[in-house]
Amino acid sequence: MDRPKLIPLDRPELPPLPISDRLRGQLVYFVSGPDAPDRPELGENEYWFDRDEVAKWLDDGVIHLVSPLDSDNATEVELSEEQEDLLAWLSENKVRHARVG
Repeated sequence: MDRPKLIPLDRPELPPLPISDRLRGQLVYFVSGPDAPDRPELGENEYWFDRDEVAKWLDDGVIHLVSPLDSDNATEVELSEEQEDLLAWLSENKVRHARVG
């Protein structure tokens, strides 16, 4: 079975980024909410990433996750190497809109 790839829809000249199944499941940690500025309607398996948030996560080296069991508190989680590589790829290539294929 082929490895999933993140296909940059707003930068079609770039080659897709191969990602692991694990990272594919973690993409939701990094996507912008439905009220994000400039966010288009998203199709199936499409994601929108906010450039400022991506830059902040790269600078901080952590993300904050909110538990569905305790929405009042967020846990600070250090970025894995693969997550950091994803964020660097998004930032360096100015990718905001992508699809998993």
